[in-house]
Amino acid sequence: MDLQGDLVKDPHDAYRRLRDAAPVRRIAGPTGEPAWLVTRYGDVRSALADPRLSLDKSNAAEGSYRGLSLPPALDANLLNMDPPDHTRMRRLVSRAFTPRRVDALRAPIRRTADGLLDALGAEGRADLIAAYAAPLPIAVICDLLGIPDDHRKDFRAWTNELIAPDPSRPQTAKQAVGAMLAFFTELIAHKRRHPADDLLSDLIAVRDGDGDRLSEDELTSLAFLVLVAGYENTVQLIGNAVHALLSRPEHLARLRTDPSKLPEAVEELARHEGPALLAIRRFATEDVTVGDVTVLAGETVLLSLAAANRDPARFSHPEQLDFDRDASGHLALGHGIHYCLGAPLARAETEIALAVLLDRFSSLALAEAEPRWRPSLRARGLLELPVEYKAARPRV
Repeated sequence: MDLQGDLVKDPHDAYRRLRDAAPVRRIAGPTGEPAWLVTRYGDVRSALADPRLSLDKSNAAEGSYRGLSLPPALDANLLNMDPPDHTRMRRLVSRAFTPRRVDALRAPIRRTADGLLDALGAEGRADLIAAYAAPLPIAVICDLLGIPDDHRKDFRAWTNELIAPDPSRPQTAKQAVGAMLAFFTELIAHKRRHPADDLLSDLIAVRDGDGDRLSEDELTSLAFLVLVAGYENTVQLIGNAVHALLSRPEHLARLRTDPSKLPEAVEELARHEGPALLAIRRFATEDVTVGDVTVLAGETVLLSLAAANRDPARFSHPEQLDFDRDASGHLALGHGIHYCLGAPLARAETEIALAVLLDRFSSLALAEAEPRWRPSLRARGLLELPVEYKAARPRV
């Protein structure tokens, strides 16, 4: 078994075989260093909430897989922190993602979605990733942070390099990191001079004020994380959901007939084809038993969200997409104290994106039979989604 090749080519089948044969297995991580891969739902869920599995890279043993290498000004973020720093930073940013704040964003999200579909014209062919699934969340998260329109066009290329770097062009990923650091440094300086009603201005006020302050690196890293995570995961969730529906006409027809099923459908779509194959890497702070394996202190643990979400011990007939199942408890957006902070916003964006798309286009079909998935061990997303459509309805 070419483990890395199989996990990129067909992750769900590869994870099924691993889960059956060796649910906790020693592997080479995405950049070649050793790690433990965990694939059973019960083990993954428990590990996600285990305080002995740290996100702080200082707990990694020498030679273990450590994840992305970023400069300090981007690395001091929630994905590299344990309590109490994680608790402090999460509390400061959580106000932007409360249910009340997300509900207030629903109307602007729908207007943006409608505007993107207006640009497609009455009928024809389009790549729904480039034309819809990507620009919708970037508009939402940039509005939330207060990033001007003319700075948004490069984010897709930068995040592509971070999520799925090309091994033959290592310098390109470094250039993307450097560009993002320079961008946020300049933007924060601008917001200090010209504060506005946005999340980044609020975070700067916390950084520069008294009390529970952020360091400068924490401020820059938090803005970077909100942008990348809030954008990239939602692009993939929307794209994967649309592809799953267009591949199953009976499911598409059901949502057209009964749009009230959309919230449940989004949960099941996230379980079945979520955006993250792996949770952020963790490091054992002491010897920890995971499944029937002892992970030694300092060793790296990779938790497969994708494998857990298709574990038949938790979900009956997990390979089937079933809008009538109770998909609650899926791990697509994490579990425990590191549960995705932007989960309410990602759900709302995906639900609205699907609702507007189904409402505006009475005829929508895949233009190509074989999708092109991003070659990544970390993320599950489409490079493009060519569709053919007819009879665009005017917006209501």
